[in-house]
Amino acid sequence: METIRGLLWKPTPEEQKRKCNALVRQNVRKLDRDILQLKTTEAKTRTLILQSSKRAQRNPSMAKQANQDVRIFARELIRVRKQNARLATSKAQLQSVQMQVNEAFSVRKIEGSIKSSVGIMKDVNTLVRLPELTGTMRELSAELMKAGIIEEMVGDTLPDNELLEGEDEEAEEEVDKILGEILKDRLPAGKAKEEELPSAPVEEDEEEEDQAEMLAQMRNRLEVLKS
Repeated sequence: METIRGLLWKPTPEEQKRKCNALVRQNVRKLDRDILQLKTTEAKTRTLILQSSKRAQRNPSMAKQANQDVRIFARELIRVRKQNARLATSKAQLQSVQMQVNEAFSVRKIEGSIKSSVGIMKDVNTLVRLPELTGTMRELSAELMKAGIIEEMVGDTLPDNELLEGEDEEAEEEVDKILGEILKDRLPAGKAKEEELPSAPVEEDEEEEDQAEMLAQMRNRLEVLKS
């Protein structure tokens, strides 16, 4: 009897609205955590650029390798910033979805019916394809379909190569711009070469960190955010 009753039970519009809002808030919190982690990674990467530059000054025999590391870290910083911008855009889209969903339920309460929204469906289709949100966004999609706000589920997640399009080989001009920002006015005129990168001013000695290990850890954190 309980099983039959469970199959026949249908949530009220207010219950559907609460469930949708709860799922949106869950996704927003997930994005907030990921954005905060990216900000931490960005700060760490800036530090690694400065440390590599100082290492080049302290040990001339390692200057070439250290300056190569500087450019590697600059490319990683570009990737971090682009991913951060993508997540910020996704958060804005998600908050827009929440506003539109609440508006749809309000109209339903007044008029007694609800119409599917092409705008909501388009935003949800975009968000559900992001690896960071796939699981809970599919659940939200199912709830919105039950409520009649959207008409269909979406396809698979975006492949990594599409998400990272244009990020694997950043333009050297973009790398130079990052280094100019961090190393200020110490870049030589014209395009900077790895052998010509300036060293940051020597400050108090800091504990040396293994550059290759730090780069691997940073890339692992980026992969975790995408999974």
